[in-house]
Amino acid sequence: MKPLRILFITPYVPSLIRVRPYNFIKFLARRGHRITLLSISSSAQEEQDADRLREWCQCVETVPVSRMRSLWNCVKALPQPEMPLQAVYSFSPRMQKRIRTLLREDSFDVVHVEHLRGARFRGAIRGVPCIYDSVDCITLLFEQAQRIGPSFKHRLMARLDLGRTRRYESHLADWYDHLLVTSSADKEALERLHDGRARGSITVLPNGVDLEYFAPMPIEREQDTLVFSGKMSYHSNMAAVLYLVREIMPRIWEQRPAVKLIVVGKDPPGEVRALAADERITVTGYVKDLRPYLARATVAVCPMRYGVGIQNKVLEALAMATPVVATPQACGALQAKDGRDLLIAAQAPAFAADVLRLLQDEALRRELARNGRQYVERFHNWDTIAASLENVYLEVMERWNNSH
Repeated sequence: MKPLRILFITPYVPSLIRVRPYNFIKFLARRGHRITLLSISSSAQEEQDADRLREWCQCVETVPVSRMRSLWNCVKALPQPEMPLQAVYSFSPRMQKRIRTLLREDSFDVVHVEHLRGARFRGAIRGVPCIYDSVDCITLLFEQAQRIGPSFKHRLMARLDLGRTRRYESHLADWYDHLLVTSSADKEALERLHDGRARGSITVLPNGVDLEYFAPMPIEREQDTLVFSGKMSYHSNMAAVLYLVREIMPRIWEQRPAVKLIVVGKDPPGEVRALAADERITVTGYVKDLRPYLARATVAVCPMRYGVGIQNKVLEALAMATPVVATPQACGALQAKDGRDLLIAAQAPAFAADVLRLLQDEALRRELARNGRQYVERFHNWDTIAASLENVYLEVMERWNNSH
């Protein structure tokens, strides 16, 4: 097929942490498409991440938005009940201007906009079909966070933005030519918000895992070592780690006091860093390469109490052939089977029991490791998912051409 010219707009620079747009770009480029990436950048690290993407993109541009500017955007939005703070956080008039200039000076087949933080940039896009990747339904996330967020501050912020977000997300299908989400639950939530108007205009496109990058490594696994990975500034991850340490680990230590827990992920808040006061717990903060931590661990744990979409941490561990114990909230969007591909436990006592069972049973660990890897190879190959995204582009372009 003829290569597509794609303008990819993101409110953050795609990276190994922002895996969904990163791999969309990487694998679309491998399929021969020509991509121009325009991203908001908020740190020196993101500028370094942008350099890496130049290998696959025809053009990569970043527009800086400082943390102070983002906070000011939120302050200005507070009196506007129709505007979620998430939707203004990364907003930049300079970014809007650059989008208009690119569309005027170049010819694109389709525009792809990522996340609620990028949704407002739709106002700068004219004359070309435009797809919005919601990734998750943020309303659904805030409905959960307001009840069981990890702190009063997180619960308050979710309540503050819930009504605004609900109203805003109810219009997405009216503003964009097509929507993408990562799971059926997120699709159903968005359809409810649209009162049925969005039916047929939302596609579930799951996250994948880079099977070449996240692959079993010739590293000896450490005995009695658990790993939890994720961006630790994200409230759902923070809630999971606190639940793990407060409710699950004491049950494990009661029977195996030497078990170690490694918490891997950038920007751990003070409450998480303080966990390292226990010598059995390591909190790494940002690491350049997650893979050795997954490769050395005996078991990967994912005790999410709430969340939306697909948990990449589960896919990455499975791809590394690391046995996984997870809560239902961590794998509800997956087709993985309990007892075959991973172990699923809803409550702390059962979760601890499954971890102990794996620590004691090497044969079961080997079986889950083999089956978990086979599962992601079958259902979460980024090349296959990129091909599905390519088909969405073509269908939306055809509808657009027929109606214009």
